[in-house]
Amino acid sequence: MFLGLHPHHHFFASRRERCGPGRGGFDGSRFGREKSDEQRTPRGDIKYILMALLAEQPRHGYELIKELEGRYGGSWKPSPGSVYPTLQLLEEGGYLISEQQEGKRVYTITDSGRELLAQRGDPLDWMEKRSKPQQWMELGNAIADVGAAVMQVARSGNSDKISRVQEILSRVKREIYSILAEE
Repeated sequence: MFLGLHPHHHFFASRRERCGPGRGGFDGSRFGREKSDEQRTPRGDIKYILMALLAEQPRHGYELIKELEGRYGGSWKPSPGSVYPTLQLLEEGGYLISEQQEGKRVYTITDSGRELLAQRGDPLDWMEKRSKPQQWMELGNAIADVGAAVMQVARSGNSDKISRVQEILSRVKREIYSILAEE
């Protein structure tokens, strides 16, 4: 089997498996690097997501990118720099085949790819059940707004205001965890 695609190889490892618990960046660093597309996808499953789309119908790379952008309301658009190398690795591993059609490389999932996808479970099904792009964007905006307000208080240097904001944030954190406990 192609080493880059063996299920226990780094390519199939989750970010947590690659970097360990509590690590921030793709390379394990917490600061200074932009997150990759793979990190923004739930569970880091770009290879499985691409295979699931190809299980629906053969497509070329640009169609895959546009399909994902459309399905998730523009909240997730993988870059060509993450899609094309992944497609190439999947093809080299025998999980996809490709052929030139009208000047474009069109990928089709193989039986081996369908088997691997079946073992993993359909990531599109998981994403569609869990993904609420508009809500995610709104939540992100709310977090950014709160962060900006907190930074204004921090820059003020007023110890009393900073303490009050810390108390509010502690209370908010407890309330959020109580919401999570309801599930």
